[in-house]
Amino acid sequence: MIVKPVLSPRKPEKHTSLGNLHPVCRLGLATRGGTRLLKQDVLWALERGINYLNWPGHEDGMSEAIRSLSPRQRERVIIAVQLGSRYTTDTQMELDAILQTLAVDYIDLVTHYYVETEHEWQQIMQPDGAQDTLEKARKSGKLLMIGLTSHQRSLAAEFAQSGKLDALMIRYNAAHRGAEQDVFPITDRIQIPVITYTGLRWGALMKSTPADPTGFVPPSAAMWYRFVISHPSVSVSLMAPNTREELESNLTIIDNWEGLTHDEYQLMVHHALRVRQHAGHFP
Repeated sequence: MIVKPVLSPRKPEKHTSLGNLHPVCRLGLATRGGTRLLKQDVLWALERGINYLNWPGHEDGMSEAIRSLSPRQRERVIIAVQLGSRYTTDTQMELDAILQTLAVDYIDLVTHYYVETEHEWQQIMQPDGAQDTLEKARKSGKLLMIGLTSHQRSLAAEFAQSGKLDALMIRYNAAHRGAEQDVFPITDRIQIPVITYTGLRWGALMKSTPADPTGFVPPSAAMWYRFVISHPSVSVSLMAPNTREELESNLTIIDNWEGLTHDEYQLMVHHALRVRQHAGHFP
């Protein structure tokens, strides 16, 4: 089966705008449980041109790096966090704790974390819900943008049209391309930026499958991130390297910022289909 490319024929843009924020590199850096990046690794990534940091909410090398930023550096870095609270009081406590831990006066983007049902959305949006607290924080300057993180593409696209959100954060990679039909046409139309995660499909895209052609070598992590960034509807693709070595490999994209050829795209799509078949199905 031949998969028709959906990529722009032009070289993908290296930077984009998220609302009124400072221009951001479309390859972002996230940490998570188990990653071993140190403060100096995160600062090195900033020196190399990365300026979108997604912090997971616990002490790590990224939080240390953020605390060490000078005022001038802070102005050029987009800091994003996910918020688990659903109600006003808990939300205020969580937001205050984030600001204190990172030693910053404001957060650029806070997303309601993993909103998977209509019921959760209604909780957040009710008078004593988290949205009210975040909107007040935005008016006071402690928060610049409000977003939402979800695995539920259709619901996320519906929520995006509510007028309550400034950004969406969703899963998208070569093996999970449903956003191309369910999300991107809507976010493009209403001009809401999309931040994507799991660009490597939890590492499976870099592994062989029983159905691979003889001699086939799976593309590197950098190539899979390039696949995501090459889609014009993606604002920022988050990488989450475990080590400095992985980080350095990923950042080869910065030195050679380009799209994919037709042949590269086809090769990667076909491998992603094999991964989807053999590594387990996810919608």
